Amino acid sequence: MSKSDPRVDAYGCVDELSAALGLARSISPDKFVSDQIFAVQNDLIVIMGELAMAPADRERYVKDGFHLTTTEMVERITAVIFDLEKEKSLYPKNWVIPGETVVSSALDFARVTCRRAERNIVAFSAGEKDFNREILRYLNRVSDLAARREIPYTAGVAVEFRSPYRKQSRAEFQVADRRGI
Repeated sequence: MSKSDPRVDAYGCVDELSAALGLARSISPDKFVSDQIFAVQNDLIVIMGELAMAPADRERYVKDGFHLTTTEMVERITAVIFDLEKEKSLYPKNWVIPGETVVSSALDFARVTCRRAERNIVAFSAGEKDFNREILRYLNRVSDLAARREIPYTAGVAVEFRSPYRKQSRAEFQVADRRGI
């Protein structure tokens, strides 16, 4: 199979995502974050195997004890996200500019890597007869999870995008001035 084959690209993008998450996990001081990332990385192994499998080999693949991406996997990560969403301070009012901390930057990189994997797999799946849609649902949730965990590492201060075309209020200007921006 050629390196340029859409199937290889699909599971290769998921491999890149796992590596990006591994970087975030290796530098995260938060055990909860590290544990969640590790669980996702294990699930990504399931997804890579499923993407690499030729459709004709599905029955043998499952018979040999390999797993497929399931609704339960999606529900597990969704429950984690719902729990995190209870913290309303995780939602800035404007676009967030990545780079406030090393961990938030690594998680943001993982988020955009996941979105790229998702786009490539959408293109790949268009040509697949019995594609497991749970793969796309799961990846969508992974990118949401990475987005939910990037803000807490800014110690309560998210660097938000401010349009150069919008006049800042006096309070916004004073906050930006205190931050040195």
